[in-house]
Amino acid sequence: MIYSEKVMDHFTNPRNVGEIADADGVGEVGNAKCGDIMKMYIKVDDGVISDVKFKTFGCGAAIATSSMATELIKGKTIDEALKLTNKAVVEALEGLPPAKLHCSVLAEQAMKSAIADYYKKQGVDPTPIIGDIGDCEDCHGCH
Repeated sequence: MIYSEKVMDHFTNPRNVGEIADADGVGEVGNAKCGDIMKMYIKVDDGVISDVKFKTFGCGAAIATSSMATELIKGKTIDEALKLTNKAVVEALEGLPPAKLHCSVLAEQAMKSAIADYYKKQGVDPTPIIGDIGDCEDCHGCH
């Protein structure tokens, strides 16, 4: 499989790795069956994602998409972050092989899951805002 330089850069030098102890929202998505599990932590100040960290267990593409997704939402408002699609993550990484596109879907779901958790902690039902996040059905056992 051929990966872009951007994918290799985010895989070998991932940004925003770790966890936030007092996170305002935590989202975990993935599937032990396909081997990719992503956990994302967000800190929110006045509606802006001031900090974001992730921990991903998975292949290089899963790590690269997690890293890029955190870079794309850091410093953005929640509304702006919710507009982030898996396609935008793939474009920012200058493409992914077809068999790895599900990793970008997981990155989008992890981010939305963390925002949903943030809303729940605020006493707000996230479903009307975010919609149904769904499961990782796209996994085809990529390992």
